[in-house]
Amino acid sequence: MRLLKTKSDEEEYTRFLESHERCNFQQSLEWANVKTSWKKEVILAEDSSKKIIGSLMVWIRKIPIFGNIMYSARGPVCDIHNIEVLKQITEGAKELAEKYNAIVLRIEPDIKSDDTTFKNIMLELGYSIKDDAKNFRDEIQPRYVFRLDTKGKTEDEIFKAFHQKTRYNVRLATKKGVTVKDGNKEDLKDFHKIMITTGKRDGFIIRPLEYFEKMYDCLGPEHMKILMAYYEGKPISGVIPIMYGNKTWYLYGASSNEHRNLMPNYLLQWEMIKLALNRKSDIYDLRGVPGIADDSNGLYRFKKGFGAEYTEFVGEVYIAFKPLTYKIYHFSEKLFRNLRALKLKLKKK
Repeated sequence: MRLLKTKSDEEEYTRFLESHERCNFQQSLEWANVKTSWKKEVILAEDSSKKIIGSLMVWIRKIPIFGNIMYSARGPVCDIHNIEVLKQITEGAKELAEKYNAIVLRIEPDIKSDDTTFKNIMLELGYSIKDDAKNFRDEIQPRYVFRLDTKGKTEDEIFKAFHQKTRYNVRLATKKGVTVKDGNKEDLKDFHKIMITTGKRDGFIIRPLEYFEKMYDCLGPEHMKILMAYYEGKPISGVIPIMYGNKTWYLYGASSNEHRNLMPNYLLQWEMIKLALNRKSDIYDLRGVPGIADDSNGLYRFKKGFGAEYTEFVGEVYIAFKPLTYKIYHFSEKLFRNLRALKLKLKKK
């Protein structure tokens, strides 16, 4: 086990991450450059010849009163059933916890909830598992997503697997004159204006324009695109896909209150799926939905229509290095999230 330190380490790590089947953009150095409010460390597991065989990017942040917390989004990247690799990663986590006097390490891996082998290994290594999240606010990363298997598929195969209504809506958007253009950093201004409208309508907090511009500086255009839908020359909807390694993700979407009947969001999803197919991604990830599989929920119904698999992840895997302090912090964090959700709900009214 070693920690990433040198430029050579960074290059080796990026090559490892991009070529691994469990690659995730949130474990990348490019994404870490977006999240500069956190300090990053990367734990590298090695074989006998010092070759990287596993990794975990950890973000560290100081929380007033409580101290430092360590967090990892969508790691580890390794053979998740190899206890020796996971032991190395755990040893590295404990070393970092001592270095930063951290109260906890929290990991939200993209590992399916029915993977009992992984869960048993982590429990054996001293981790706990929190698997009761149902709503978006319960965890940082969505625990429930829709994922579309695009490996080796053609456009015709994917399109035919859409729900009949979804196919109709994609065709309707084109028939009614909606067009999609590949944007650039300048187009983020239009995207963000529409995003503000979306946030007000749906009741969620919007990041500032500067955040999206920083994302583009760090990830675009190789790993990030902006796709904008237009009607009669006016932008009416937009999406931000992320491409990294063997996957493509739908990260952000925004839609205006006007011309929603033209179904631009369906056409944008189809364009992102075609993007995933063209770059030969194994998976197109439509990201989060509520933890209750119910066709009465509009977001669930929309994403399900694209023929994707409803996927439940294992939840939060964590080690509390200071159990009592972490217990108090966790309670206060949950209270804060509930109060923020209530505030947004009241503001929406």
